[in-house]
Amino acid sequence: MFILLMPLSITAQKNYSALLQQFMTGQHDYFRFNGNVLVAKNGNIVYQQALGYADFNTKSKLNDSSVFELASVSKQFTAMGIVILKEKKQLSYEDNIKKFFPDFPYNNITVRNLLTHTSGLPGYEEQFEKKWDRKKIAFNKDIFEMLKQEKDTLFFKPGTKWQYSNTGFAVLASIIEKVSGMRYNDFMARNIFMPLGMSHTFIYNSRRTTGKIPANYALGFVYADSLKRYILPDSLKKFDMVYYLDGIVGDGCVNSTTGDLLIWDRALRDNKLVSKASIDEMLSPLVLLSPRDSANFYGFGVFIQPKTPIGKVISHTGGWPGYTTFLMRHVDKDETIVILSNNETFSGQLRAGVESILADEDLLMPYQHKEIKIDTALIGRYVGKYSAFLTLQFINKDGKLYRHRNGTADIELKPESETKFFYADDTDRQIAFDVDAAGKVTRAWFINTGQKGEMKKVE
Repeated sequence: MFILLMPLSITAQKNYSALLQQFMTGQHDYFRFNGNVLVAKNGNIVYQQALGYADFNTKSKLNDSSVFELASVSKQFTAMGIVILKEKKQLSYEDNIKKFFPDFPYNNITVRNLLTHTSGLPGYEEQFEKKWDRKKIAFNKDIFEMLKQEKDTLFFKPGTKWQYSNTGFAVLASIIEKVSGMRYNDFMARNIFMPLGMSHTFIYNSRRTTGKIPANYALGFVYADSLKRYILPDSLKKFDMVYYLDGIVGDGCVNSTTGDLLIWDRALRDNKLVSKASIDEMLSPLVLLSPRDSANFYGFGVFIQPKTPIGKVISHTGGWPGYTTFLMRHVDKDETIVILSNNETFSGQLRAGVESILADEDLLMPYQHKEIKIDTALIGRYVGKYSAFLTLQFINKDGKLYRHRNGTADIELKPESETKFFYADDTDRQIAFDVDAAGKVTRAWFINTGQKGEMKKVE
């Protein structure tokens, strides 16, 4: 949850469905969220909603069965493919990658290293950005060729550190194909999606797949500032990777719905595909992300927080031009949260808002902000640095208040009262100031997606 949160406990039983609908509808109406959301308790859906467009060009609407590119949320499915093969004794987590690909250009990297992001492999994205013909679509085999040609130094000795690696999960997909003798797409369908009844889930690469776009598909859109509207990322050079990296699978390219992801979540909880021992290892805190971070770990294809105020949390996020995705389970409370966006508007704060509602915490619901005129002389009293766990600096520019941060553009804070301002960048953030009778600021409040944190003036 948001680190500055200072909630007020609400003792009355909440209508979670109504509150979640109010919160997410407000995020759609006022702050551009476009996508599908599902929240379940003990496997029972308490809230499910589709908000906005599946296609911004045709204005076709999303519905509960709309299919989204999951991006890196896909990694847990690739991990499960490996776990299935291990249970069939077709591979071991300690197998060296050279066992499957003798000409692999690096030594002493194991399947376990790939599963836990401890391989040290260089990122294929950077290599393809520098070297690849962007008119061609790259496939997993091209990653191997690029690694052999470039022979970039490993980031670290395998097994000694953690660093997120899309390359590692693409290699895992190739191992699945090598060991099973099946295409990755077919293996995943036959061994995971079909047995679980995930009828709306499949591997899909939209730019290289011929034929029609799948029915009920949520196309991913990005906002073009110059055009003041949402467009497909294909026409923007900075997003041309959506074409030339579209043949790569394993680190992404699973496509699914909120409902199917709940089925998947239940399958992990109930050990439906593999043994409890295998699931327990997959979802264990196997690798600490950083020596400076004792709270966050990685398992096989999932992030693990073993000890939060609400107990163990299993989650993963995903991002690809046009999409941001999120899947989480509060293990001890058995709560599942799925948020899929096809216009990149999801952030961690939406997750925190949903969690606050489920935890009966106080939350300021989203509302339409309206700018008013105030005496510019008032701006000066708010200038300065304010801090708690986060430091924010406010400056006066031509009689207007701005949030200033070195290295980023200043963001105007527009007044909605003499003591409360909202961010002018269409995000759900406000700053409120408490002042005494003499007009001196006594404290400030940073309100981020409904969560309110106190800040003291330090300069």
